[in-house]
Amino acid sequence: MNFRQFAINNVVRNKRIYLAHFLSSTFSVMIFFIYALLLFHPDLKDGLKGSSQTVTVLANQGLMIAEIIIFIFSFLFLLYSVGSFLKTRKKEFGIFLILGMTRKQMNRLLFMENMCIGLASIVAGIGLGLIFGKLVLLICGSMLAVENSLKFYFPLKGILLTAGAFLLLFVVIALSSSLLIRKGTLIDLVKSEEKPKPEPKASSLLALLSIVLIGGGYTGVFIFAWGSYIFPLLFGSVLSVIAGTYLLFTQLSVYVIRALKKNEGLFLRKTNLLFLSELTYRMKDNAVMFFMVSVISASAFTGIGSMLTIGDPRLSSMTNPYAFTYTNSGFTDSAVIDRQIRKIEETLVNREVPYVKGSYQPLYENNNNYIVKLSEYNRLAKALGYEERVLDRNDLAFNTAPNITARNKLLDTKEDSYPYSADLYVGEQQHIQVQMLPPAADIVFPMDGEAGVYVVSDDLYSKIREAYIAEIKMDIDFYSDQTTFFVVKDWMSTRSFAPELLETIEKDRPEKGYVQFNSLVVDWLNNKQTNGIILIVSGLIGIVFFTFAASFTYFRLYADLERDEAQYRMIGKMGLSRPELRKIVTRQLLLMFFLPLLVALIHSTVAFTALYQLVQFSVLEHSLRIFMVFVSMQIVFFALVRWRYLRHMYSKLV
Repeated sequence: MNFRQFAINNVVRNKRIYLAHFLSSTFSVMIFFIYALLLFHPDLKDGLKGSSQTVTVLANQGLMIAEIIIFIFSFLFLLYSVGSFLKTRKKEFGIFLILGMTRKQMNRLLFMENMCIGLASIVAGIGLGLIFGKLVLLICGSMLAVENSLKFYFPLKGILLTAGAFLLLFVVIALSSSLLIRKGTLIDLVKSEEKPKPEPKASSLLALLSIVLIGGGYTGVFIFAWGSYIFPLLFGSVLSVIAGTYLLFTQLSVYVIRALKKNEGLFLRKTNLLFLSELTYRMKDNAVMFFMVSVISASAFTGIGSMLTIGDPRLSSMTNPYAFTYTNSGFTDSAVIDRQIRKIEETLVNREVPYVKGSYQPLYENNNNYIVKLSEYNRLAKALGYEERVLDRNDLAFNTAPNITARNKLLDTKEDSYPYSADLYVGEQQHIQVQMLPPAADIVFPMDGEAGVYVVSDDLYSKIREAYIAEIKMDIDFYSDQTTFFVVKDWMSTRSFAPELLETIEKDRPEKGYVQFNSLVVDWLNNKQTNGIILIVSGLIGIVFFTFAASFTYFRLYADLERDEAQYRMIGKMGLSRPELRKIVTRQLLLMFFLPLLVALIHSTVAFTALYQLVQFSVLEHSLRIFMVFVSMQIVFFALVRWRYLRHMYSKLV
């Protein structure tokens, strides 16, 4: 047997230890390859049909950044996993040195072992990426709202990039592995597993601080969502929750377990003595890993859920309910306006799309507010299916929300504060005092910013307008800015002709004044594709991080496997039965796998609740979908690890 065969046999003999490392490496390669598959895809590289240049730039740059992130974190993760496995083999390496192996030969052995796993991972990862490539393109095509989806192609550039990048990565890791084992003398290597661990301790003050930091962070997030919109407060709250989570696992968890151990009735009941004693060490040893898993998982849940919510068409129609919006200035040639509006109506009629048209001409109040007449509001509100309003007197008015932020502020006003007096100023001479009635919360005149929209009676509107025209010495038929809306119930049906209509209006520019034409379905499509790109980038990274996090748990478990074997073998001789062993192991694994996930779910739930407060749009559906996907993945991973771990322990138990 030559040295190369010896290295390969070593990998095969330690397949139980190296299996998770191989699978995680393969998964990293596969995700990197999938990003490369998308990065070099002809449709995404040259721009999707009908999409904006922003989407194309975002797709190329976002996928490139994702490749870099995956590569960097894969390196750190694989370096960590190699270090974990080498620790479990220190005794084996010590025996090799005793038998006469030189340090140089041992370094060569480690290099060949790591390269064997690396090359196998590259082949397996790219192979799996090719197998699932078509499915990935179908899913991504759906997320980007691409008609007829993304076509499959042979990704030669993607294969070369993936193979080259990970070959370099595994060479560096293989060279670094010898440095990880270099520290320590021969005696240290052989006796590495015999060193006793000190009993974990925790500070009651730091344990209490963890609750304060998490609670304070949650409160800060809700204060932001309830209307303060102070971004330093939001940033500080997130940092507070992260710091509190760290202390929760490093201090509070150990403190609680030690408190439970002091309760003799609980501690001495059945197998609790063994379970709680072992759990103290496991929580302390894995505290940093649990903290990382919680933070990474919470970030993945929140990021993916937020992107799904933002890309929801119902949210788009809620912020702007009109299929088409046409705005023109008062100086625009009326012939151009008539021609373009007629073109929009003819297109809708020819396409057999039922619609309702409505328009309004606002008066500009001196404090950057708008004044509109009641009849224009009611016509549009009726077309949208909202409640119509009545103003019995000319001195009455009400506000209507131009966007979600303004609506939240209007709804925060107490009902018993109505009616109240409000002063409106138009020009230099117009001062009108009105009695404000409760607001209309539905968005009928969508606008950005914090401008207020005052709806007054038609008579009052006419009086204000006539007085203002007289003040600025204009003709009575002075034509101010006007916005025309087209209400289409099934606005998604306009997708087939909206881009062409937009292009036609864009080419027919007036010589004076301006016009602006927007299509809800085109805006939604751009928004959907932009968020789809972000979702693909963040989603796959989130899945990779989640898989890394689950693998960390596996590594930690198997790093202590030999010590666990010796411990349970000894206790088995004292009468520990298989059901009792299964119960102890299951409870420990449940905590290791699901405690960080539970903390991440709580953090994400708070984030989703705050998001609901911000946009007043239910994120429950998307939240549950995200939670179910990740929890299902964790349950499968838990079941596999538990099965393998117990099977191994049963074989060692007398």
